[in-house]
Amino acid sequence: MTLCCNEATHSNKNAQQMQFDPPLKYAKLIKRYKRFLADVITDDGETFTIHCANTGAMTGCATPGSRVYYSTSDNPKRKYPHSWELTQTEAGHSICVNTARANTLVVEAIKQNRIPELVGYQQLRTEVKYGSENSRIDVLLQDSDNSDCYIEVKSVTLLDSDQGDGQGFFPDTTTVRGQKHLRELTEMVTSGNRAVLFFAVLHSGIEKVSAAHHIDARYSQLLEQAREAGVEVICYKANFTKDEISLLSRIDFNQ
Repeated sequence: MTLCCNEATHSNKNAQQMQFDPPLKYAKLIKRYKRFLADVITDDGETFTIHCANTGAMTGCATPGSRVYYSTSDNPKRKYPHSWELTQTEAGHSICVNTARANTLVVEAIKQNRIPELVGYQQLRTEVKYGSENSRIDVLLQDSDNSDCYIEVKSVTLLDSDQGDGQGFFPDTTTVRGQKHLRELTEMVTSGNRAVLFFAVLHSGIEKVSAAHHIDARYSQLLEQAREAGVEVICYKANFTKDEISLLSRIDFNQ
């Protein structure tokens, strides 16, 4: 599968979205297992295994019987050529479960000036080494006056379906790596830089985001400390179909 991100423009009106080319195909989920694998069955009764790029718990995103959409790679060396991209739940919600797409969406939106909070920078770099804990920042924005903005991107897909108010949470499992990222962002702020935790909300049912204290209390505590130090939290919700995805609207974050 080739992911086509059209060339950025400087006009929201003419901005192109991240498109799946060729279009995704669908099947029914049998089960997810070993974290990175899932078995599916087509309407014709064909069963096969697809790759799952999501390392999280995927709570509510991997219910057996759900419709899943998958892409297909033309790389002959891949053992599993199909990749799980989207889930459609029984409640009618759409979810992008491929967490690698979050970074692509954020970079695309920044380049197309669709994130007002992040406009005005002259250079965008990705996967740049930084921090005392030897991390790589997802996005680094830089300007001619040496003003740096460090952006860590997180994919949000956990919906509290019991409340019915669109409450989303991050993380969906304990994340030692995520805790490290918060310490690194805080370090960047104390060093005089700008730092942003960017929640890419890839679940159509989520209308607001909170830290999942009930899942990872340490992450929630570090996030509160990071915000107090000056780390910004920005949440944007995705609009997507089986053919394209885009980040369109900012939603609220509540600690």
